[in-house]
Amino acid sequence: MKRMLLGVFAVLAAVQVQSNPVYTNAHDWINSGKFEGDMVLTDAQRNGDRNETLRWTNRVIPYELWSGYTAAEKAFIKNSLNAFNQTCLKIRERVSTDINYVYITGENNSCWSWVGMLGGAQQLNLNKICCCQRSATVVHEFLHAIGFHHMQSNYNRDDYLIVHYENIEPGAEYNFDKKTINQVNDFGLRYDYDSIMHYPRKAFSKNNRDTIEPKDPTAVIGEAKKMSDIDIAKVLKMYKC
Repeated sequence: MKRMLLGVFAVLAAVQVQSNPVYTNAHDWINSGKFEGDMVLTDAQRNGDRNETLRWTNRVIPYELWSGYTAAEKAFIKNSLNAFNQTCLKIRERVSTDINYVYITGENNSCWSWVGMLGGAQQLNLNKICCCQRSATVVHEFLHAIGFHHMQSNYNRDDYLIVHYENIEPGAEYNFDKKTINQVNDFGLRYDYDSIMHYPRKAFSKNNRDTIEPKDPTAVIGEAKKMSDIDIAKVLKMYKC
């Protein structure tokens, strides 16, 4: 565990930290100072989730909860993770024989996660003040741990969104980079405005104006309270259920 945490701190020290964006409490994960707001990535992981070595073995994802959480906070996280009962994944508390697992902590630096299974213990942070107040945030971060990136970074996003770079905080523009079709897999499913993995309109805004605008004027983005049907379908396809 000590080696795992030292490795996390070393990577975090190399990650560019952004200044505080304009956001609502529902989007606290955006303010975590990690890649695209809440992801910690190795160089290899920047190739996206097509890498099947990042899949969790036998569709089982053990987790361990930080001892600093209250009983109520632990119950909230556990209850939030029941959302994955809609999938074929088995998310359960760690037993002593589990080598690969998610270590959920409550450090005071918002909400973030590694992407996919790295091997050994890997940290996922849910700040006690903000992240343990909204089930959607717990699910969002755990979807990163399962192997998913943000929806708006998809290779075809420009068919569905307008990115207003003039409204983005200076130095935060890279958070809106697109991945290529060789890096991420949409599993043959349509672009999902309703995804729980989608940025809100004002992500990293410097002036409280939209940084991303759906081309569909009726679309609502970044406000999902639960996984969409397409989110669930992608989990099923990724893990070949």
